[in-house]
Amino acid sequence: MTASRRRTPAPPRENVLAATMAMIAERGLEKLTLAALGAEVGMSSGHLAYHFGSKDELLLRTLEWSEGRLGAARGRLLTGGGDARERLDAYVDLYVPEGHRDPHWSLWLEVWNRSQHADDDARDRQAAIEGAWHRDLVALLAEGVSRGAFRPVDPDRFATRLRALLDGFSLQIVIGLRGVGRERVMDHVREFLDEALNP
Repeated sequence: MTASRRRTPAPPRENVLAATMAMIAERGLEKLTLAALGAEVGMSSGHLAYHFGSKDELLLRTLEWSEGRLGAARGRLLTGGGDARERLDAYVDLYVPEGHRDPHWSLWLEVWNRSQHADDDARDRQAAIEGAWHRDLVALLAEGVSRGAFRPVDPDRFATRLRALLDGFSLQIVIGLRGVGRERVMDHVREFLDEALNP
């Protein structure tokens, strides 16, 4: 093979996913195209399409990669020191977006939107991400109830409702709804948890 026909090796998949996340953070999802990402990582849009199949698959894999990192952080805080309420507050802090156009939440919204037309495999993978957050919250609530830190609640039902509350507030933050900021949301959630869980 001549030098002119040698292919440049593709960057490791994790580098592509990290670059995708960085582009979302810096430029927004609307500027993320396979051509722009390819220029960023030194690949053609055709090579990206070959490796990922579609933009939908690229976004879902980027979300899975990002969630893997968040899952590791969540695992550390849930098994770390502090009482159950302190760790619950830390869980909420990790869950709620940093602010308007938070890149992780922007990516989640896009994947959710595209899931209307997703196949069963993609839906199962999205459910697995949601399930990990839910299971960790259920375990934390069950621990708090068993140790008397929380009043008796059904951990699974309470987790479902709390995550719905967090999702609703998080959507308002990430779309930049006027009058809804992260600090105000955190105050609302802390007040709700005090009323609902304090023994």
